[in-house]
Amino acid sequence: MTLIDRRPWYAANELLAFLLELAALACLSWWGFSVAHDEATGVLLGVGTPLVAIVLWSLFAAPKARWRPRLSLVLVVKAVVLGGGAAAVYGVGEHVAAMVMAVVVIANTAVAEAFRPALAT
Repeated sequence: MTLIDRRPWYAANELLAFLLELAALACLSWWGFSVAHDEATGVLLGVGTPLVAIVLWSLFAAPKARWRPRLSLVLVVKAVVLGGGAAAVYGVGEHVAAMVMAVVVIANTAVAEAFRPALAT
């Protein structure tokens, strides 16, 4: 498969990655509002948890991140945010959806890292 043949797949995988990022934020918010015992805590967790994830992502994992650390730290941040989204879905009782999300996140990240070196050349 040539580099030209890989670009559409890479673009589709990057679109999936973006959708997974949005889904993780929504899942973190859903969890935050679901686990709270009162309205104030619900707002704090439902808004604060995804906000913390956004800050982490924008500082370390976004394509135009303020600081671009080594790949290992970027993957840790991705695992915390995207894995946190899957864990949040698990926490609200949607166990099958959480497992599906986790598998898709792992596959998406693996494909992104497999194609990235080929596109850099």
